[in-house]
Amino acid sequence: MLYRLFFLFQFIFISAFANPNKYVDIGAKVFKHNDKSILALSFQNKKDWHTYWKNPGDAGLAIKTFFKVDESETKLNDYPWPAPKRYIEQGNLWAYGYSGDYALFFDIPKSLYGKKLSILAKWLVCKNICLDEQKEITVQISNEGTGNNSSLLNEDELITIFNDLPQVAETSPLNFFLYKTENENELALVYMIEGADFNSLPKKHNIVTPYQAFPLTFKHEEIFLDKENQIIYGRFLLDWDGIYEDPELPLPKSGEFAKPISMKYLVQYPQGKKNIISRSFSQFSVNGYDQLKSTLGGLKKSTIEASSQKIKTSSIFKYILFAFLGGLILNLMPCVLPVISLKLFGLIIHSDESKKSIFKHNMFYTLGVLISFMVLATVVFALKISGEQIGWGFQLQSALFVFFMLVLIYIMALNMLGLFEFVTPGGKTLGNKQIKKGVWGDFTNGVLATILSTPCSAPFLGSALPFAFTTTTLNIYLIFSFVGIGLAFPFILTAFFPAMIKFLPKPGLWMDKLKKLLGLTLLLTAVWLYDVLAGLMNLGHYGIYINTVLVMIFFGFYFRKSISKNILMNFIAFLIPLLLVINLLNESAFSTKPNTSSQVQTGQMKWVPWSQDQMKKVKSSKGYAFINFTASWCLTCKVNKKLVLETEDFQEIVTAKKMTLLEGDWTKRDDKITQFLRSHNIVGVPAYFMIKPDGQVISLGETISIGKIKKNL
Repeated sequence: MLYRLFFLFQFIFISAFANPNKYVDIGAKVFKHNDKSILALSFQNKKDWHTYWKNPGDAGLAIKTFFKVDESETKLNDYPWPAPKRYIEQGNLWAYGYSGDYALFFDIPKSLYGKKLSILAKWLVCKNICLDEQKEITVQISNEGTGNNSSLLNEDELITIFNDLPQVAETSPLNFFLYKTENENELALVYMIEGADFNSLPKKHNIVTPYQAFPLTFKHEEIFLDKENQIIYGRFLLDWDGIYEDPELPLPKSGEFAKPISMKYLVQYPQGKKNIISRSFSQFSVNGYDQLKSTLGGLKKSTIEASSQKIKTSSIFKYILFAFLGGLILNLMPCVLPVISLKLFGLIIHSDESKKSIFKHNMFYTLGVLISFMVLATVVFALKISGEQIGWGFQLQSALFVFFMLVLIYIMALNMLGLFEFVTPGGKTLGNKQIKKGVWGDFTNGVLATILSTPCSAPFLGSALPFAFTTTTLNIYLIFSFVGIGLAFPFILTAFFPAMIKFLPKPGLWMDKLKKLLGLTLLLTAVWLYDVLAGLMNLGHYGIYINTVLVMIFFGFYFRKSISKNILMNFIAFLIPLLLVINLLNESAFSTKPNTSSQVQTGQMKWVPWSQDQMKKVKSSKGYAFINFTASWCLTCKVNKKLVLETEDFQEIVTAKKMTLLEGDWTKRDDKITQFLRSHNIVGVPAYFMIKPDGQVISLGETISIGKIKKNL
């Protein structure tokens, strides 16, 4: 029941703050030009939002259009699409597409004169997040071949765009060559421009923008300048995707293709020219790449720019608000409840103290939270500038860190169960009611609340954290600060308004029993951390050592409490677990074990380990797939799995749609998973995706339901 309430709480918050606004508007106009009837679909994006070209690049989906006349589907011949801009998105993903005002054009045959044309357009629009949108409009075409439905551009503007469309050309100043690289299933497409004009180099779009070509995936354009010989070299690395076909289409070792490979490019050189050229390759060079690579290595590489998307001040304030709300909601997440319970226990203890004392205790707790988030922000910043890929909860991907937390929480549990008391230099004890004047326990609780909050995701954090992980240094610290303020906010309130804690019961003997119960919650937290540790290191070999450490820690405290307080004997009792820990460190026991790819059986459902190769196989088979990114330390993942992924309703969907199930395990650090999530504006788990038969990848976010899955089928 508690899990269901938790899930419902998340759903209500997401629904309440969902933005229903459209970010792209669309209109249509049929006009006459050069004795032809032309349909123009005009688009208008909100500022800083972009859609995608025919080849969307590393991520995204091209605009799609569907037409009907008299309820029957019809096809219209399209004109070349306008030349796209280049966008460099999070994770160094290149995308080709459009922003602002633009239009797509289609030929209207005379057979459609006097008829009503229904148009359905679908697109993916992106800024800091990506949204699927669509709109259906109709145009009544007159007997003269004209018509209008809320066109966003007038006829003169449309004709200007139309006249600037790329033109098909037979010749080009570019010479193309195809090579086999040193990597398996990889080719290199190289072009050369002799007598080059270096002043004609584009800054914010490619010289060559490739259309999609089967069975190849184009990577990024690299431009090399040989100013001494007035030559521009361009290079694309190409992935050979034939290996994912059924039957497999291997890359020929001889360099001779069974059938010629056709490629089409948009060439924007020299400046102002936009030509579409096609080339066909029947073979590729198998030996010449090393020499070419050596030549390119000695040349200057041209700098790459992208269409800029400035961040508005209002957007920053929006993300700060999301960070605060996300931090506030973390107080209700199962990860943090044990430590929050300890803090509430402390509030009861101090409820009969002065306002000044309550203020001090709550402020030290807040200080512990904020300093911890500042440390996390500093680690994120340091790893970012070193080029590392990281995400929310990254510290729990370290076996040594998890072991340290396990031991600390275990010792705190023994303290709450009455096995021992912390003694401060001033003689005050921590762990019972005599702690009234100690504030470092509050500070420690703040640190622990921060650490244990990171495995949990919450509404609003899904928007704020991707912004923090991909923005400026100042914004990293701002976002993390406000997540911390949100997490500590209930205790900030009671610090300034101590009367708010009057509803709590008065201290009494009942608190000793409550303390034992809280000790049990900490023991359960330790069990969870042990399970996380099992996913990070080889417990088959080192588990006996770790178990012995925990047993000897218990025995050391029990020995002091019930057997002897002899200093030497106590020293020996605690020396044993210490020596075991040192031995584990010397043997590098906490090195993260390598990933092992194996299918996971859940009931009648088989989960295949996620990889980009598996995604390509699904797309080539034109089937459905569901992707679950999870981690053993992610409690929200476990909740969603129990409520949705292990239900009969989900199994029925999987069976009916013959759905492939892919699972990405982020328990251990995996840069490929991190980069994929980052490309979809996600920095942590859980995260869920669907692949549809047309190859479209749909992000379902961090919370799922059967209804949400069915809606996206």
